[in-house]
Amino acid sequence: MAKDGGPDWNGLFKWSIAHGDGTKPPRALSEEDRKWFMEAMQANTIDVVKRMKEITQVMKTPEDVLQSQGVTPENIEDMLDELQEHVESIDMANDLHSIGGLDPLLGYLKNSNAGIRAKAAEVVSTIVQNNPKSQQLVMESNGLEPLLTNFKSDPSTNARTKALGAISSLIRHNQPGISAFRLGNGYAGLKDALGSDDARLQRKALNLIQYLLHNNKADGSVATELGLPKLMMHLASSDDSLVREAALSSLLELAQDKTAGNALPDQDKLKDILKSRIDGISAMDSDDLHAAREERQLVDSLWKECYNEPSSLREKGLIVLPGEDAPQQLPPDVAGKMFEPPLRAWAAARPAQEDDSDSGSGKKDPPLMLKF
Repeated sequence: MAKDGGPDWNGLFKWSIAHGDGTKPPRALSEEDRKWFMEAMQANTIDVVKRMKEITQVMKTPEDVLQSQGVTPENIEDMLDELQEHVESIDMANDLHSIGGLDPLLGYLKNSNAGIRAKAAEVVSTIVQNNPKSQQLVMESNGLEPLLTNFKSDPSTNARTKALGAISSLIRHNQPGISAFRLGNGYAGLKDALGSDDARLQRKALNLIQYLLHNNKADGSVATELGLPKLMMHLASSDDSLVREAALSSLLELAQDKTAGNALPDQDKLKDILKSRIDGISAMDSDDLHAAREERQLVDSLWKECYNEPSSLREKGLIVLPGEDAPQQLPPDVAGKMFEPPLRAWAAARPAQEDDSDSGSGKKDPPLMLKF
């Protein structure tokens, strides 16, 4: 073993080369070699369920007791970071409830520290991504209620954004969740988010709006009554390219809704906005044009949908650039990409598509446990 108590990786590597370089048949291991090998491997093996139970015990501990033990909010956030890594596994995510960890995690959504509220929402988002069982468990534990509260009224923009991300994951392919979101005045929260000055919050709100409109055309009338199309038009001229794409995609969903007539007001203003985007795209250099591929397609699709003619981008040859494949019949699925969970997409049973995950890739040492 290494002097610091960690696994002797260098020794293990040398041992594996010596015992299996492929040049001669492997020899039988001596009892001493076998013991050394097992110790080296087990030294870096974590009992995930045991760790999750330990974390659950900390989450159940009153805040004043934690403070008396010298546990800081930063320690709690680090602990939640570790928990999030564990629940990337769907099995571990579902096990969190059975070991009593889900309810105290949801309780952290009401914590006095904004960083803990935000991190707890991020863990919830990971738990329910493409996971119908955990979606149901969170709904049964009334997890949507504190998420909606944080999304609509948390003084921390980061906590609001993380809560919205968790809501998006919770209600995706979850009809009871969508219904509860509507009843909880979620659309009013989305309107407030569109009016914020935070691009990440705007993007998440737009992507959820597009998903809801795509899956329930009746929501178009709700969106129009709340004045969302005008806010979307304003954001279609945003300095943030991803906000522009998401706004254009949501506007296209409304324009394609023929069940209640044209749901887009102020067609002249929309035409001016699209003309401005066409001028901006036409002035881009080659690199920016390639980066704006989805925006180019969305502008053209929205123009064609609203005015029954192709946009001037087609005349200029800016829909398909040299080296690009022809666009599909349908416009790009911006919201779908933003909903695609990065580490659990392989487990999704249905086709799914935010690029703004704040989780770092570096692992932290587990926080010290409490002494009782």
